Amino acid sequence: MPMPTEERLSQLIAGLVERRGFDLEGVDISTAGKNADVQARVQVTVDSDGPSDLDTIAKLSTELSELLDEAGDFGETPYLLEVTTPGVDRPLTADRHWRRAQGRKVRIHLRAGAPAPDPGGSAKFEARVGQLDGDTVALVLGGKHKPHRVKVPLADIAEAVVQVEFGKPGPREMELAGGVIPGRPVPGQEDDVPAVDAPDIAGTPDELAESVPASDSPTEGIVE
Repeated sequence: MPMPTEERLSQLIAGLVERRGFDLEGVDISTAGKNADVQARVQVTVDSDGPSDLDTIAKLSTELSELLDEAGDFGETPYLLEVTTPGVDRPLTADRHWRRAQGRKVRIHLRAGAPAPDPGGSAKFEARVGQLDGDTVALVLGGKHKPHRVKVPLADIAEAVVQVEFGKPGPREMELAGGVIPGRPVPGQEDDVPAVDAPDIAGTPDELAESVPASDSPTEGIVE
């Protein structure tokens, strides 16, 4: 039986993910093994405005597993289900990404022909994300020493990727950015990493078997 497409699985699970208060950020399907030994790996990435604790993600994982088993798209092929949140170094491609990235440092690449926010500046630069206002985003330039705020149309930005930070930003930077939205990680702190990545939910195969109800069908819905 052929594998379901990522588009098919996205359509199948989108409603459940939304009802649980999350946005579906992506579905990735990969396989390992050959012929009778083939196993599928399904990674579902979700996000929300607020914090995503392990219990909530684990519950969503179980519900998604039950939904996939019921749909039967994998047939006799066992699958490993991983539900996770986006990594820190994620690209910003939608308005909600910019809103949730408020207070974070990003690497920005302007589209060809777009004016640099600072006179004589480069088309590639780092900035701290401020508030999103319609189709314009506030950016804080100058780092800790000379922070100042500019506004840039989203249409002028070709690419923006959040940067991993190991030190705390300057207080004036954060003030100009408007801080982070409630429930999001604070830049430069230890919790500034995905806190609900699947390996943190259960570590060993034995623990996996105990933490997630076994499927009645040959298809395995397992939280990694």
